[in-house]
Amino acid sequence: MSPTTLPAGPEHGHVTFLGAGPGDPGLLTLRAVEALANADVLVAEHEVLDVVRVHARPGVSVVNTEADPSSDPVPGTGAPQLTVVDGSSTTVPIPVVRDAAHLVMEAARGGRRVVRAVSGDPGLDTYAAEEMLACAAAGVPFEVVPGVAAAVGVPAYAGVPLRDAQGTDVRFVDARTASDRCWTEVGASDGTVVVSTTLDSVAAAAGELVAAGRKPDTPMTVTVAGTTTRQRTWTATLGTIAQTLKQAKVLPSPEGGRPVIAVVGERSSPAQRDQLAWFESKPLFGWKVLVPRTKEQSAALSDQLRSYGAVPHEVPTIAVEPPRTPQQMERAVKGLVTGRYEWIAFTSVNAVKAVREKFEEYGLDARAFAGIKVAAVGEQTAKALVAFGVKPDLVPSGEQSAAGLLEDWPPYDPVFDPIDRVFLPRADIATETLVAGLIELGWEVDDVTAYRTVRASPPPADTREAIKGGGFDAVLFTSSSTVRNLVGIAGKPHNVTVIACIGPATAKTAEEHGLRVDVMAPEPSVHKLAEALADFGMRRRAAALEAGDPVTRPSERRPGARRRRST
Repeated sequence: MSPTTLPAGPEHGHVTFLGAGPGDPGLLTLRAVEALANADVLVAEHEVLDVVRVHARPGVSVVNTEADPSSDPVPGTGAPQLTVVDGSSTTVPIPVVRDAAHLVMEAARGGRRVVRAVSGDPGLDTYAAEEMLACAAAGVPFEVVPGVAAAVGVPAYAGVPLRDAQGTDVRFVDARTASDRCWTEVGASDGTVVVSTTLDSVAAAAGELVAAGRKPDTPMTVTVAGTTTRQRTWTATLGTIAQTLKQAKVLPSPEGGRPVIAVVGERSSPAQRDQLAWFESKPLFGWKVLVPRTKEQSAALSDQLRSYGAVPHEVPTIAVEPPRTPQQMERAVKGLVTGRYEWIAFTSVNAVKAVREKFEEYGLDARAFAGIKVAAVGEQTAKALVAFGVKPDLVPSGEQSAAGLLEDWPPYDPVFDPIDRVFLPRADIATETLVAGLIELGWEVDDVTAYRTVRASPPPADTREAIKGGGFDAVLFTSSSTVRNLVGIAGKPHNVTVIACIGPATAKTAEEHGLRVDVMAPEPSVHKLAEALADFGMRRRAAALEAGDPVTRPSERRPGARRRRST
């Protein structure tokens, strides 16, 4: 590939100007996701790439239109560089001799489907209109996919509705380009003013409005990193906003140039915002939560944590591998087909996966379970079976564990049970509770190693440092092995980190490693574990508000002494 052009292709192409919204990936429209999935080339600024790239297909060429400050300028021009990342993740520097519009059209002329993603909405972007006109002049077909504008989306996430039943007038101002006439017009209005500005220019914008006629005691909210889990909102007045930001120690700051959305008017009153601030009041808002699980199992848990406002960080601590000697598993599966077993008991999703893979290896499917009773240790395992096409006959009615399964398991009856044998596929390090209990009920058990759990590789150095240094607000332990393996590969979590465990056995292991257990699920379910952590966060938040203290995350507190486990 030439360092100054994108790959060649058919003669005609197409450009989609796409609004990526104000920051929350969940605000992308369905049409935006569809366009991204079909793109051959994705052109976007760095902050937008984080939102849209996940929806792009493998092999898409990615063009970052922002210069890398660490990159050398193009010799002889003093210009920065663009970067193209192709499907093989090869980074190719492209001199910025021409503007982004030229790159977009060049890619389209090569016959590719180009997505030009911008923050917020393309209709409000400073340069998108120019690029559209350039495409039109060159005869390059294009379309526009609107996005949620930051000036509208951020106030909604900050709990500041812009209009009321009386139809309040709403004015939008970009302080970075506003003229004196513009400030005079909005200052003369009694309506709501939404100001797009930067953190270090907020006070100046407030001063412009006061000078134009707004009263200094007019309510004002300022939101930074809106719609993301880094969002922060300050409530003040036009006359006090500078002091408020100074007291909050956000100004002066090297990050003073960060974009913010400020809302001025009665809709910004503190009393109303306290009732409507739905986003920042989520129970785990902004919490960085460590999820030490196998990669395959962490997605659903991470999604649930995000719904509580948390930022999950998945660190694999357990790798699942086939048994060293597969003959025992092969004999058991063949026995399953030939009628050797009355029951098969699944104690984990991994056990279901192991049996399913062995079935596929032999060309079998769920019909092989005909005439065999199937037990599942809990809801997640039962869901994995249903996905396989098998409806379990027995799921614990009480505690979802081996002990709970035994409470509901019927004793062997030679009159009603023609076969007295149970197939138990499970991990190599599983406890003997279920085996001993089934034998006590009169059953013969084929205890078969269906998979092995081994310690995963250590996480990156910065993750290890965050674990030991208190960079995480909470860690969720879903088994005793996740405790042992996390400590083994990354070290012991800092004393400020909230420790949440899925059940008593896991909690005991955590305590044996010197950790104090703060949260324990009411039943051994990852769903209930996340729910219990959210309840903990909600109680913690309520206690801080009741005491008149600021709401902080656990990682924002650094007590001097290392926390000891409770006795």
